[in-house]
Amino acid sequence: MNLPSATYRLQLREGMDFARAADLVPYLDALGVSHLYLSPVFTAAPGSTHGYDVADVDEIEPALGGRAGLEALSDALKARGMGLILDIVPNHMAFTVHNVWLADVLRQGADSRFARHFDIDWAQGPLPLPWLPAPFAELAEAGEIRVEGDEMVAGELRVPLAVPATGDVTETHEAQPWRLRHWRTEAAAIAHRRFFTVTGLIGLRVEDRKVFEDVHRLTFDLIDSGTVQGLRVDHVDGLADPARYLDRLRDRLPETPIWVEKILTGDEALPGWPVEGTTGYEAGRAIARVLTDAGGAAALAEGWPDFHALRDDAKTQVVETELPAELERLTDLADAAAPGSEWGRAAWRAALLAYVRAFPRYRTYLTRETTPEADAALIRATAEAAAHPTAPAVGDLAGLLLDPANFELRTRLQQLTGAAIAKAQEDTAFYRWTPLLSANEVGAEPDEPALDAAGFHAAMIRRQQEQPRGLTLTSSHDTKRSGDARMRIAAISHQPAARETLLSRVRPIPDPWRWYLAQSAWAAAPDGDLAQRLPDHLEKAMREAKTDTFWTDPDDSVERPVREEAVRTAARFEQASEDPALATLAARAAGLALAQCALHLMAPGIPDIYQGTEIGSHRLTDPDNRVPPDWEALARLAAGESLLTPFDRLKFDLTRTLLRLRREEPEPTPAWAPQDAPEGRLAARRGSVVLEVSLTGAPFEGNGPALWPPGGAAPVRVTRAA
Repeated sequence: MNLPSATYRLQLREGMDFARAADLVPYLDALGVSHLYLSPVFTAAPGSTHGYDVADVDEIEPALGGRAGLEALSDALKARGMGLILDIVPNHMAFTVHNVWLADVLRQGADSRFARHFDIDWAQGPLPLPWLPAPFAELAEAGEIRVEGDEMVAGELRVPLAVPATGDVTETHEAQPWRLRHWRTEAAAIAHRRFFTVTGLIGLRVEDRKVFEDVHRLTFDLIDSGTVQGLRVDHVDGLADPARYLDRLRDRLPETPIWVEKILTGDEALPGWPVEGTTGYEAGRAIARVLTDAGGAAALAEGWPDFHALRDDAKTQVVETELPAELERLTDLADAAAPGSEWGRAAWRAALLAYVRAFPRYRTYLTRETTPEADAALIRATAEAAAHPTAPAVGDLAGLLLDPANFELRTRLQQLTGAAIAKAQEDTAFYRWTPLLSANEVGAEPDEPALDAAGFHAAMIRRQQEQPRGLTLTSSHDTKRSGDARMRIAAISHQPAARETLLSRVRPIPDPWRWYLAQSAWAAAPDGDLAQRLPDHLEKAMREAKTDTFWTDPDDSVERPVREEAVRTAARFEQASEDPALATLAARAAGLALAQCALHLMAPGIPDIYQGTEIGSHRLTDPDNRVPPDWEALARLAAGESLLTPFDRLKFDLTRTLLRLRREEPEPTPAWAPQDAPEGRLAARRGSVVLEVSLTGAPFEGNGPALWPPGGAAPVRVTRAA
């Protein structure tokens, strides 16, 4: 198996195609990475900015250069001894008429050969299509829906007819195996499994062998032909049976490295799947925690409510308001699984809500054949924690889940718990509970923001034992903030008194948005353009919080004052690092960012570098973190020109030094051996290299010759072992 020494993650689209990526290969080789890791390359829905809404799994996106362009990129990599990793999406496709399989389903209904490729509940009747801007009857009466040839047309929407037109648009509509619906009904009026709460993404049934083969046909061909050397599997927890899926994938690809996007909660271990590891959220969490001051973080959190109670309230809200169709289907399944029970639908619904609220991680892994004892124990513990007079049937619900005969109930509930916690924690509670935003990260627990050096060493030793080939990240398109932005905020934990200085630059606005805005402005300031970035980010944050304004029902009276203050705040923060009152905090943040960079590149596993983060990157959540880097500036920096900032030069030089050392020793012994270090520092040996970092961001003078820094004081020191 050809494993990377380091990967570089590149976001395609928005100006980046295969030809442009091929131009970057010499730069990436000189930087020291061994593999290029691409976001999805298959043909996506028109206008897609990310590619995870795949519309045709049998075609490489023509706009990116098609298969010929991908093969040319692969050849450019192989000419330098490098490889290519693809991001694949087996869980879902785009729920759109542009999806070639779904278009066939719309034209032929349940008789389509692709009808069972999608996770659709055909027992509900015609497939709801919540794509209209208003109710069908209203649009039909206004003459805004018509039939043209073999399609029903509403504005730019054109839906293929399965039954020929009768002359009356309503009669024609009622004869189809689908029904057009107002988009506002989407949460409750759907019959397809979604990706989380995204109705525009329809679940695939890759548990079916035929579907598995069809979904991966082109992927397998790309690997068999030598075009692709590795895979990253998106959202593996969304699948009905992740273990069986990964067993099939490994059987077909015995020598291909495979990583899975899997969020591990607390001390949860990666199941014994035949993969190299996860994409690294848990490693990024440990790195951020060890660089956060526990006392300062606790001081900043004083007076805040219990995070888990707030998160669980958000979970109940999400299930009831954004996942009601899934909840009702599960209620029906529970009711049907217990004929003659004393409980009715209302009791089963209450039990499901209580169970999901109390469930502490993404999911269990029960199958038709197996009930792992650890998962069974977790189900019993969850039912015990959920026990309440308002949910008297929760104990019996646990019994149903432990019975393999109730296969569909247990499978669909496992898929729901992941969606519920992801939306409740990352996309709701993270915007409500905000004492230290650097702790609000994918895979992290905000109320556990810090870790001491001994705890970090223990985490790295465990990582080497469990995931020696797992990826390690600090930034990605999915992280809430880039690594350097995260360290700008983490620095506040080391100087909690700076909170008042930062707050003084933001005029009073409703809680919690004043402190949220201050932290975000401080984090993003070095990258500039705050007058546009901040109001856009705050608008997203307010809607994600789901308290006073919502994506489906935005309240301008709530949003406008915060957006306006974000614009005013921008000018006050773009020069904040030059303010003597914040100069020490800025220097500390830069030191922590360099320490984070060193730990990222030296930790057990394989470092994954997100585009542009080899220099300073202070981005906020998507879409801000998908802004393309300045590739020309990076090329000039690599050529030795003194451009950008001193921090950029330091981070770039540190990155290149450590990547080259990793390339020399890709799988060293020891992979991580703790070394003695004074208070406030951490030291470890990796192969022949010893790394020392400052956990406070403060520089320390080097003693004797070092591989890095080339000279002067720094918060990182890299030497050869004696």
